[in-house]
Amino acid sequence: MVLIYTHKITSRSKYTFKLYFKEIIGIDFELTTDLDIFKKFVGIKINYSKYKVEDEIFFYATDLLFETGIIVQEPDFLFWNNTKVFYPTLKNSAFPFDPFAAGFFLASRYEEYLPHIKDEHGRFDASQSLAYVHGFLERPVINEWAKEIKKLLTDKYGDLKAKERKYKFIPTIDIDNAWAYKHKGFIRVGSGILADFVNFNFKRFTERIKVLFRLIPDPYDTYQYQINLIEKYDLNCIFFFLLGNYALYDKNVPHQNKYMQSLIKLVEDYGEVGIHPSYASNEDEKKLKNEIARLGFILHQEIHYSRQHFLKMNLPETYQRLLESDITDDYTMGYAQFIGFRASLATPYFFYDLDLEIETHLKLHPFAVMDGTLKDYLKLEPAECIALIKPLIENVKNVNGEFITVWHNESFAENERWKGWRKVYEDLIKLSLN
Repeated sequence: MVLIYTHKITSRSKYTFKLYFKEIIGIDFELTTDLDIFKKFVGIKINYSKYKVEDEIFFYATDLLFETGIIVQEPDFLFWNNTKVFYPTLKNSAFPFDPFAAGFFLASRYEEYLPHIKDEHGRFDASQSLAYVHGFLERPVINEWAKEIKKLLTDKYGDLKAKERKYKFIPTIDIDNAWAYKHKGFIRVGSGILADFVNFNFKRFTERIKVLFRLIPDPYDTYQYQINLIEKYDLNCIFFFLLGNYALYDKNVPHQNKYMQSLIKLVEDYGEVGIHPSYASNEDEKKLKNEIARLGFILHQEIHYSRQHFLKMNLPETYQRLLESDITDDYTMGYAQFIGFRASLATPYFFYDLDLEIETHLKLHPFAVMDGTLKDYLKLEPAECIALIKPLIENVKNVNGEFITVWHNESFAENERWKGWRKVYEDLIKLSLN
């Protein structure tokens, strides 16, 4: 157990020390504001305040964890190796910056509450993030800082008897469009054929007709391939199904379709299943609850896993709605535009609601890389991808984190758009499990 002295105990400080010590390092802690108790304590102890007391490990405390409300912050409490120093070296402090304030700022996504420019889908623009601007987006720096803190404690106090985390690889699959042509109803099939003619897309027209007459398989029907990979590599996979009503950005097969329901039940035999809340549901709590209820009805069970379609998320409203809908685990924390760690974490952690100043019971699972990011945003060819993915895997393994990927059923199609991407995925799996 670690005793931590601080001049003031707040909701933010309790959350942050829990994140660092209990959830990442794996050791219990207690907080005290009583300096006499701290001085007399025999054991592992840390001083997080403005002044060093004796020979304890001391971290200079900046003000962020003792404030309330959302205030424009200067990142003067941040520093990391081999990058720009934002805070001058502090006398007697174990780090030349405040890792706890920095960790809270990054994990809580404080900057996403501040005024910012949104992208075309109303999302926080990743290029504005502190991590991207200062070049540490591809590093889970909070985990790295926790690792350094653990080493400081071990060097001074010996074995901490901490509960060690183990590295995990968690592949996840989004089912935005279960089939390219099949099971879509007369109107959608007819409209698709007409669109092919109007756009002179005779290649797609020919493919569509062959699929509809069962002469060739639907290109998005890649489920047996996915199942084969799960069995071959013993993967723990999570599937997220889009079950929203048909709309501009929500075009899956209707949830009432018997083939869709059979598919959901099939993949449940090979992994976890969660809801993929529709684009339209992000600002409509009723739609969100209806979609969760649809999946629950199909599977005859409560639904607790979620990832937002298009990664469309606004803080804190999106997470508040998920909490009100009894979602316990969300996998949205990542960017569409870039690979890396949106919250600077490679381990699951709990959402802190800055509006309410409370830690919630919604557990967030940050992902590191998505197929669409590589292809559509970074414009990479398949042969170029592994060189970018490998350092991410190594960074996660270095901190015994969870390497979570986002792929789509259509990305395995090996058609013109996704030719060569099966190899990317299998190479990714082999690197992740090696």
